[in-house]
Amino acid sequence: MDRTIYNEDHEAFRSTIRSFIAKEITPNYPQWQSMGYVPHDFYKKLAGTGATAFDIPEEYGGAGKISYKYQAVMTEEAARAAVSFGNYDISTGIIVPYLRNLANEEQQKRWFPGIASGELLLAIAMTEPGTGSDLAGIQTTARLDGGDYVINGAKTFITGSSQADLIIVVARTSAPTGDNRREGLSLLVMDTKTTGFEVGRRLDKIGLKSSDTCELSFTDVHVPAENLLGEEGKAFSYLGNNLPRERLTIAVQSYALARSAIEHTVDYVKNRQVFDKPLSGFQNTKFVLADCAATVEAAEAMVDRAIEADDAGTLTAVDAAKAKLFCTEMAGRVADKCLQLHGGYGYVLEYPIAKMYADTRVSRIYGGTSEVMRTIIAKSMSL
Repeated sequence: MDRTIYNEDHEAFRSTIRSFIAKEITPNYPQWQSMGYVPHDFYKKLAGTGATAFDIPEEYGGAGKISYKYQAVMTEEAARAAVSFGNYDISTGIIVPYLRNLANEEQQKRWFPGIASGELLLAIAMTEPGTGSDLAGIQTTARLDGGDYVINGAKTFITGSSQADLIIVVARTSAPTGDNRREGLSLLVMDTKTTGFEVGRRLDKIGLKSSDTCELSFTDVHVPAENLLGEEGKAFSYLGNNLPRERLTIAVQSYALARSAIEHTVDYVKNRQVFDKPLSGFQNTKFVLADCAATVEAAEAMVDRAIEADDAGTLTAVDAAKAKLFCTEMAGRVADKCLQLHGGYGYVLEYPIAKMYADTRVSRIYGGTSEVMRTIIAKSMSL
């Protein structure tokens, strides 16, 4: 079925991004995977496409409010080429909306020009060693001392943190009242050059090799009070309001990866000879890929509806949870079936399907586990 969410402008941008990937990413991607991160200077080159200026007001060097569809196009093209834009989805797709919605005029004037030019990269530090999906259990503290907040604590699984210039830190600025653990959390924008902040281990993951994921420590880190994002004590609601975009991003990534996995597998089975005929000539191969194609088509319909809702400002937490749950679980199944059709070669990293298989596994964990998504959906059903 024809897709209707993209117009001529989106397709022209797709052509630009496809050329950019071929020139700037594909030749360098193996090295980035070995390094475990995408170099900071890459994002200045990406800025030449206009992608780092999305959703940033024009008066601060941005492109103004831009449909998420352009970022979806980037995700689809990266998946098609079996590469990634590093931490772009985190910095621009997930964190810029925090600043657009919560930063005051002075903060926007201070931060947005550098973000739009690709000079400033962003990360957000939520997860802690003992706190994953339970954000209300965050233990990192931020004590107001004169004109500064003083942060102490630790974070882990923080994507993009070794390359980030600014990190939004979720910290407890006051003790909760009664049993409401959601109270007392605040968002602080920290410069990563600040004394007392340390990037620890870069975690050695089974997938997403070009994306740095690190442990962080904060020892008496002073953050100016004027770097408080929004109001003190309201971080939990802010996080809840922004999580739908993050979960949409993961859903789009998963759908795009699954579609790419099928395309790579179709090419493989047409050329792979088994028992003197192409692997594509066997009924099992045809049926497996037919099932995958039908499932991905269903995911595409859900993703497109969610993207339209995000553009309209109507994407709810429940709808985002449904999209993330369906698309991530689907991508896992499709990647597994496509790897199986590759036989032993599917387990070899020189074949894109092996990297896709490893990369997609975490999609059912980060941004809220599948179990958390099911809990959100069930609650909306009064269950």
